[in-house]
Amino acid sequence: MSSPTQGPKKYIVVTGGVISGIGKGVIASSTGLLLRTLGMRVTAIKIDPYLNIDAGTMSPLDHGEVFVLDDGGEVDLDLGNYERFLDVTLTRENNITTGKIYKQVIEKERKGDYLGKTVQVVPHITDAIQDWVERVAKIPVDDSGLEPDVCIVEMGGTVGDIESAPFIEAMRQFQFRVGHANFCLIHVSMVPIVGSVGEQKTKPTQASVRDLRGLGLAPDLIACRSSTPLSPEVQQKISMFCHVPISSVLAVHDCPSVYHVPLLLHQQKLTQTIVDRLNIIPRETRSSVSLFVKWKQLCQRLERLHDTVTIVLVGKYTYLHDSYISVVKSLEHASLSCNRKLKLEWVEATNLESEMLQTDAIKYYDAWKSVSAANGILIPGGFGVRGTEGMILAAKHARENKIPYLGICLGFQIAVIEFARNVCNMPKANSTELDETTEHDVVIFMPEITKTHLGGTMRLGTKETLFGEGTEGSITRRLYDNGQVIHERHRHRYEVNPKYVAQLEAAGLKFVGRDEREERMIILERDPSEHPFFVATQFHPEYKTKPLKPVPTFLGFVLASSGLLKEYLGGSGEEPSGAGLARYMSFDGDAPSELLTALSVTGASVGDDRGVKMVLNAKK
Repeated sequence: MSSPTQGPKKYIVVTGGVISGIGKGVIASSTGLLLRTLGMRVTAIKIDPYLNIDAGTMSPLDHGEVFVLDDGGEVDLDLGNYERFLDVTLTRENNITTGKIYKQVIEKERKGDYLGKTVQVVPHITDAIQDWVERVAKIPVDDSGLEPDVCIVEMGGTVGDIESAPFIEAMRQFQFRVGHANFCLIHVSMVPIVGSVGEQKTKPTQASVRDLRGLGLAPDLIACRSSTPLSPEVQQKISMFCHVPISSVLAVHDCPSVYHVPLLLHQQKLTQTIVDRLNIIPRETRSSVSLFVKWKQLCQRLERLHDTVTIVLVGKYTYLHDSYISVVKSLEHASLSCNRKLKLEWVEATNLESEMLQTDAIKYYDAWKSVSAANGILIPGGFGVRGTEGMILAAKHARENKIPYLGICLGFQIAVIEFARNVCNMPKANSTELDETTEHDVVIFMPEITKTHLGGTMRLGTKETLFGEGTEGSITRRLYDNGQVIHERHRHRYEVNPKYVAQLEAAGLKFVGRDEREERMIILERDPSEHPFFVATQFHPEYKTKPLKPVPTFLGFVLASSGLLKEYLGGSGEEPSGAGLARYMSFDGDAPSELLTALSVTGASVGDDRGVKMVLNAKK
């Protein structure tokens, strides 16, 4: 559905040069956030030039986290950035890959849609890319149900890559299809510092922009990544040699956190530059201005935290932290909401196993030192047998020593296996994923899914979880405002074997959340009288976290790890109190009125850099 007052769709394309992983996703997300503070509806598309249909079969150690959307799409982790920053719900169509485009074109060719023509990269592949972008840009992504005003398109990879060439050419053509007044290009480049004197070098950026211009695209803005702020002389030089106004050279130096990047860009008038370039008419409302105020409040709180909470993440892919980026963001958001500075310790699960004591005793003792000193232990998702025995030992340590524990997906199954082995007297209990001949198969393969095809064949996307009768006192249910039904995203093939559920529950492991048929166990926990916080979920709550709206499971985990959970839950009552913990309000509400009195919601208020007194306690 389109808005009756909506003008032409605006497109902002973000490209990258010099190196990959330069921060295009953060720049794209920050730009979208700033446009939302003007009342614009914003969507985002990520273009990945690899041949895979999606990211589902990629190793986390190779490509980082696989992010899962509501519709079950397995996509690049940058779409997680978009959802978190823009507070939108995207679809699998918002992630374009070379594999998807070629699959679509080849299928059309097989059906005879091209009427015998020679199918070529230009125009057929490039047309398919442009059509896809235009189609997806119209899909509503927020609660308004209206078409987005602005579509941000991030080009994966680096300008000049062979695999990116069709997409660059498609965007060259696209600028004429939609018109110059509706197309803006931000190029993200690098300004390295060379030598002991710390001289900032502009040649890589000059060469990158030259390559981009040679391919038919001219940047409107250049975001220069550097470890330190750019000097005026360097900005002037980039402006002169890259043919852009000096006001369009953005200095994006390293910040205390990614949440500071939108404020850094706003300070350099990015919002006003885009408004002028695309002739955007802001529609500021109380809610949009409130968003900007609360984002500044978020960054201020981050800088003022003193009390620390130490969380140990016991994982299989800890050598690449991007493998667990949504988990890390969920912990950050929950910690901020609790006024705690997050200290995250990374423990490779294999380092906890007895074999490591023989091969590298230092790693073994360091890993156990971290686990023993933790305020909370978290075991996230993963696949395969490697490291699972170390995870089981960590779960056992958390259960026996009453350390707050949160298990996610594999961490849920690990908790079941550990409990079966050490409490239910099933020493050989295991998952059939880890041991097909196990004597007690407490975790089994989902029977309706094929074992021969890996891509897109798991239990994926948003599913219902129901809290049954007698769960009113459940910690997890109370964290979800005591609702009876919740919707969370799944990504798994294995589940708890129903034939062991009664035995596990009789021993004290309660399955408080199940699917609509009560066949699948979704949420488990120990009674609060037995353990302060021992919770695990088969779903992935981390996929729905937002900076201003931490997800309930992570919030409860961090509260418990900080010794604040009882205060938050209000003692024995069923409704959470939480008011005394200075939690952030959600995007759905407005900031306190005293924060808005100095701001006009109809003028250029978001562009005003006046200092506004931030109230950290939302209750005041």
